[in-house]
Amino acid sequence: MALSYAQLKELVPVVLKAGNVPNIVGEAGVGKSALVADIAQQMQAKLVTTVVSLSEKGDLALPIPPLNQQDMVDTKHYGRLADVKFGYNHTLIDIITAAEKEPERPIIWFLDEFNRGNQAVQAELMNLVLQRQINDIVLPDNVYLVLAENPDDTMSGFEEDQYAVQAADSAIKDRTTRLVMKVAVTDWLAWAATGEPVHIDPLIRRFIAGNANMLYPEQRSGDLDPTPRAWQRVSDNYRQLKHLPAKEQDALLYDLVAGDLGQAAASLLVAFLNENTVVMTAEDIFDSQPAGNKVPKKVAQQFRSLSEIQKMTVMKSLIKTADITKDSNAARYSQLLQMLAPDSQYAVVQQLVNDPVLDDLYQSDQHHANVLYQQIMDIATH
Repeated sequence: MALSYAQLKELVPVVLKAGNVPNIVGEAGVGKSALVADIAQQMQAKLVTTVVSLSEKGDLALPIPPLNQQDMVDTKHYGRLADVKFGYNHTLIDIITAAEKEPERPIIWFLDEFNRGNQAVQAELMNLVLQRQINDIVLPDNVYLVLAENPDDTMSGFEEDQYAVQAADSAIKDRTTRLVMKVAVTDWLAWAATGEPVHIDPLIRRFIAGNANMLYPEQRSGDLDPTPRAWQRVSDNYRQLKHLPAKEQDALLYDLVAGDLGQAAASLLVAFLNENTVVMTAEDIFDSQPAGNKVPKKVAQQFRSLSEIQKMTVMKSLIKTADITKDSNAARYSQLLQMLAPDSQYAVVQQLVNDPVLDDLYQSDQHHANVLYQQIMDIATH
């Protein structure tokens, strides 16, 4: 049975406190690393991560030949022996020194992508997992080990998977607690709305909330596919993209998104963002100087530079965020409406027809409000 993010967040600390080693198994990008980081924060633990797939044999401990005469041992019958010492990687040194400095604070040593390391590396880590020991160094009691693996075709439920992994040694299987992780949209959305700043941009959260199957689609192309981790990158990139001018955003958005999600998912997301991203606000349009009934030249130029979808998004947003029955606002709204293509005008008017603001325009005694009402009626009937 697969477990959700929220369930694992409760269960992994249980396994750790029982003195056992949890082995979190899940597809690439489902959020294993984020989960362990969240658990470390929950436990107020120091988190140390070793990516096993990037490790080489000897990375944690390298033999050092004798450095002086005291390191040589003379025997009566077996000749002279070298008492070989070991030089330890800073990861291990940092863990040991941190454990001594704060013996009451938990330390989580996260061995990520464990079964993507080569056999020599896995063999070197076996004693660490099984005996909590590397050569003559024994891990302090406040150090907890957590493994993460991609599934291999020997695991129940993953017979069709084709990850480039080394099947786990039977000793690892027998000495660790396998916890299979699944993607749960509700958990991801709850996590996405937390943090400072929030983990995931609000518009992207809205997209996933309305297209839950897009978080981790069952059908995989084998190239670029959406994963929770990919959506995190998309959100971070999108936040930075919004610092560019609107025209550049429009030109670059699709390629930026497709580079993480693939073309099919990118097309859906970009269409959604274009329809829901407001690039000009009511304040930009109605409060800009010089005041009056006419849209300032600079504002008109900015509006014309938007894509047609962005123009419609702005016009629809103004209905909800401003009083377009105010005479000067009605005059400016009317001018912007004329700048839309006929199909776009009709799409905006369809929203107005079903909005109470239409009755307010009809009943208004303001000149430009009446003109706007008649303009809307003309568009609706053509």
